[in-house]
Amino acid sequence: MKTVAFSSLAVMCLTLFVSCKDEPKTNIEIEPEISTTEKDLAIADDSFESVEDSETTFLYVTAYTGLSLREYNNLQSEKLAIMPYGTKVKVLSPEGKGTMTVGGIKGGMDQVEFNHKKGYAFNGYLSRFFPPEKDISSKGYSLELKEVFPDVIYTETTGGTASNPTTTQTLTLPKGKWHEAYFIAQRLFEIPGEFTFPTQKGIQKQTLQDSKPKKGVWTSELQITRNDNALQKIEYVYKSKKFDSNVIVTVKGDIATISKTEIIK
Repeated sequence: MKTVAFSSLAVMCLTLFVSCKDEPKTNIEIEPEISTTEKDLAIADDSFESVEDSETTFLYVTAYTGLSLREYNNLQSEKLAIMPYGTKVKVLSPEGKGTMTVGGIKGGMDQVEFNHKKGYAFNGYLSRFFPPEKDISSKGYSLELKEVFPDVIYTETTGGTASNPTTTQTLTLPKGKWHEAYFIAQRLFEIPGEFTFPTQKGIQKQTLQDSKPKKGVWTSELQITRNDNALQKIEYVYKSKKFDSNVIVTVKGDIATISKTEIIK
């Protein structure tokens, strides 16, 4: 009798231990990490549109310094690898809602596969548009994009005078987002890397100066226009002895437009 009672008590204790052990943990703070940019703050944000729809399989890394692949979807977990700029990664499980804002970009942590490793990465630095290769022309890049996205539009117009000719190049991206368009413009038209993607919130008119302009450059600045804490226009203004140029990024509805006008002196 004592043996039966003791066995029953042992079974009850074991069941209680297993139950406690399997109880899910709560209140886990989810944060992204971008390589070498841990100074950026992650802010909880529920108003988020998923970076890609459920049919998307592959995305590209747009972070200049590379994007960290983490073991779990939080900043404290082990870093498995650094995914270089331009890397094509397979999305295993996209995060359906926003959990953070990093560097002015809303997003979440997608489960991805890179170099036979599975982990998590902040999808604000992942894009369906592959980024431009170094020194590629805007026309060349547009032609490559059109092979994958037929709705991409590229135009080039000329004007001005014989002594001061002008050229305007315009690239239109379907379903493009602010940060995607800005990163493409920054790479394609050599906007200085110190001009990070501007946040949505801020003053209506803001001008950021290039802290280290090249020799012979008179003006190198980023002009940001907002309305009710929403971006309206991002413009990079460049002036030198030989030529002036303006690069403008806008997004209206789900259409992103990048244009560059150059004036030869």
